[in-house]
Amino acid sequence: MTIPEGFDPKQAHVVSQWAHDRPLNACRFDPAGRFAFCGSEDALVERFNLADGVRTIFSGGHQTWVRAIAYSKDGAQAISAGCDGKITWWESAAAEPKPIRSIEAHKGWIRTLDVSPDGTQLVSGGNDNVVRLWNIANGSLVREFTGHTRHVYNVAFHPEGQILFSGDLTGALKQWDVATGKEVRSFDAKPLHSFNDGQKVDFGGIRAIAVSPDGKWLVAGGLHKATNPLGAVHEPLVLLFDLQNQTEEGLKPVRQLIADGITGGVIWRLKWLSDGSIMGLSGGSTGGFLLFWKPDTEKDYHRVALPSLARDMDLHPDGLQVATAHHDKHLRITRLAAKAT
Repeated sequence: MTIPEGFDPKQAHVVSQWAHDRPLNACRFDPAGRFAFCGSEDALVERFNLADGVRTIFSGGHQTWVRAIAYSKDGAQAISAGCDGKITWWESAAAEPKPIRSIEAHKGWIRTLDVSPDGTQLVSGGNDNVVRLWNIANGSLVREFTGHTRHVYNVAFHPEGQILFSGDLTGALKQWDVATGKEVRSFDAKPLHSFNDGQKVDFGGIRAIAVSPDGKWLVAGGLHKATNPLGAVHEPLVLLFDLQNQTEEGLKPVRQLIADGITGGVIWRLKWLSDGSIMGLSGGSTGGFLLFWKPDTEKDYHRVALPSLARDMDLHPDGLQVATAHHDKHLRITRLAAKAT
């Protein structure tokens, strides 16, 4: 990856913010970098034009909260997934957008989407414990991946496209063969899950997965030290795995990446940056933070406090702009560079 001119996470600052009518759950930049799309708690998808902040509402595709957003490779179509179990396709740049197609994809919440590197397939996961692969051109089901015993929180393709990763509530992190649907191996991500015997709840899970651009490393994020799950007392945690390790079962993390002092945080998304470092979004009772780690160091080397609790994050194609979706109903754009003079 080429490091963009001016790139400096230590100079990160919010440059734009736009409001919606309800708290936001999800956000993604389109592949061309013209728009930021959001999903909210009012069953709407919305598009913000980065040039002028003009907002366009996408309605009629869902009956309840929108939890995940993806795109066709050329950016012509935006794809949303909701707690109603539906996946809906939209013409992303339409002046008056209407659903192109909508499919009943899962029973219950869909929590996560990802698109294959070649742009031909879409993967989804949700509360029915199943990962499903779809033909992105027509919405037909290609394959199911079964083996999770609890809600699937996150899915991600390997950059080569033949491998798929998925993680669930119990910290089960699995590697799948895309062509056959067979589980290849599992990862030891147990630190991301806890069971509170007093409150009788499973808590944590794999909320974020990101594979390095060279395909050698995987990070999985969530939370640990959940001393009071229902009271939102828990700290963000990221596990780093070496994918070149050929162990077939129970691959253990090389390192745990932590963020001291954030006592009410969850990692909701992870992105590899152009300098080889890792950016994570933490949101919780302590507030919202962008956290930055070097892969060879346990503690974050920088953090940016955001104005409000954040639930999702995306990195612009230019490698400098970061979108964050917030509980206070705002989409914010942060720039990883010094302020213009």
